[in-house]
Amino acid sequence: MFALVSPRRACRIALTATLLGSLGGPVFAQKGADLAGLWQTENAGSTVRIARCGAGYCGTIAATPGPGLDAKNPDPALQSRKLVGVQIMSAGTPSGEGFEGSLYNPNDGKTYAGSLTPKGPDTVEVAGCVLSVLCKRQTWRRIR
Repeated sequence: MFALVSPRRACRIALTATLLGSLGGPVFAQKGADLAGLWQTENAGSTVRIARCGAGYCGTIAATPGPGLDAKNPDPALQSRKLVGVQIMSAGTPSGEGFEGSLYNPNDGKTYAGSLTPKGPDTVEVAGCVLSVLCKRQTWRRIR
């Protein structure tokens, strides 16, 4: 049997259901995992410190193998600087299940459209794209 519900209560039920439905998926993914911490790049060449930055995250090189110079930087004045301390990621725009922004690749000295997507509590996918079509992706692992 169905019980009669007052119009006011029906409105509250509908509003509650709408709000709960709108909180699913991406909102929980963005707020669920705190991505701040130290991360090892896929080829284990560098360590990146990811920290909160506005509505998203920024990434700064914390350690590199060898001399770690920004030799491929298009600005000749920056080619002799150490990479440790250089911000290479700015993913400040929430998007879908992750964040979008830009990614600097010191291996070629270019900045790409980038994204940061959590894949688990200790795994993120970092992508750098040209024309939003040609993308290179890496899986980074959290350092404990």
